Order: sequence, then structure tokens, then C-alpha cells
Amino acid sequence: MTKDLHGGAVSLDFRADEQGRSRPLTAPIERLIIAGWTGRDVAAMEAHIAELEAIGVKRPKATPLFYRVAATLLTTAPAIEVAGTASSGEVEPVVVSLADGLWIGVGSDHTDRELETVGVTLSKQLCAKPVAPQLWRYAEVEDHWDRLVLRSHAIQGGKRRLYQEGPVAALRTPRELMSRYRPGTDALPPGSVMFCGTLAVMGAIAAAERFEIELEDPVLQRRLRHGYDIAPLPIEG
Repeated sequence: MTKDLHGGAVSLDFRADEQGRSRPLTAPIERLIIAGWTGRDVAAMEAHIAELEAIGVKRPKATPLFYRVAATLLTTAPAIEVAGTASSGEVEPVVVSLADGLWIGVGSDHTDRELETVGVTLSKQLCAKPVAPQLWRYAEVEDHWDRLVLRSHAIQGGKRRLYQEGPVAALRTPRELMSRYRPGTDALPPGSVMFCGTLAVMGAIAAAERFEIELEDPVLQRRLRHGYDIAPLPIEG
């Protein structure tokens, strides 16, 4: 469940999985950061930049980059509405900083690809940012972080296809991203959420009717999962 708070903040209801036990967790979020161009492997990151260049997106001025967008874009809802049919999702690890420490989730940096060719910052702001309604303690996965696996599926015309898959080892670690965003520390202020970057897609970037995301922990044998339907709204001019 999502609740809007005053001043552009939002409150999200999660299920927190701690050492195999699940409990409800309400997270007041005041700021949302989208980290882009976060690849550790220069060749893999270049592949993602190239696939975006192919649809008209300009190269980033630096890597990584950090885009601030409205916290109210965050949602755990099972569906989102978008303008037209030119948007698509990207599976990403998500860091949630709360008063009791750091948590890890999985989300989709859903983005309007047509507007992205005009300006990445603008495109980031246009679409809702779905996140799974479950979280793990970061401390429970930090020592085997590179073994976690990201995965997404796109469903279009009744056909489900693997859209992205690979280890989070392809991306910079959350600690490194947080330290680059806030030099001098490797954490975020409580009430912050950071999307930590994505993997290149399998094939071409494409819109879908439904998008499913997953973060797998093969060490502790568990998964964070979420799926959402994408409802296009008409563009009248």
C-alpha cells in the first residue's frame, strides 16, 4: 500500500524478511535517487549505452550519474498507467534506508523511451517506479552480494520472454554508489531510496503489457519478486 505524505514524501507498506521471519514494515520515504550507468564492466556498460543510443538517447556526461526524482513515483501496486506505448521497465536492485538501517529490494526503473531521447532526467520523472513489496536486510546479503542474480520477463501478446538476466556483480555495489552520491560516507539518510542500475536487455528494448522482476539470493535460497501490468493512456496532442 502507498500513502502520500505532505511535502512530496510517501509511505510504503512492505513485508520485511529477517533471518527467515516475515513482518510488516512501514517505510516513510522522502527522497528517491535513480543511479544510472553503474556497470563495473566497462564493456557491458557500453553495451547498455549503445542500445540506448540506438533509440536516440544521448551518451551520459559521466558515469555513474544520479537522478533525483519525486518519491511519490514509488509504488508497490500491481499496475501502472503510462502515456502511450513507448515505455518499458528495467529491473534494478533497490536500497531502502530507514531509521533502523539499510534494506534491499528489487524495482523497475520504468521509463518513457520517446521522452528519454529528449532528456533522461525528464523521462525518469514521467513514469511510476514499481518496487516489490518485500525487503531483505542488507546486512544479510552484503557478504555474498556478488552472487545475487537479477532477472526480468516481459509479457506481450500473451508471450512471456526473458528480458534481462545476470549477476549483480555486473553493477557497482550499493556501498560504492552511496559513497559516490554522498562523498565521505557509504550510507544514505533515513527516508531515502536508491535504484542501483540495470543490466543490458536480451535483444532490443521493447514495450510490454506486463513486466515481472526478480532478485534471487542463491546462498540463502530466496527471491524477491514483483509483477505489474502496464496500462497505456491515449496521447491527444
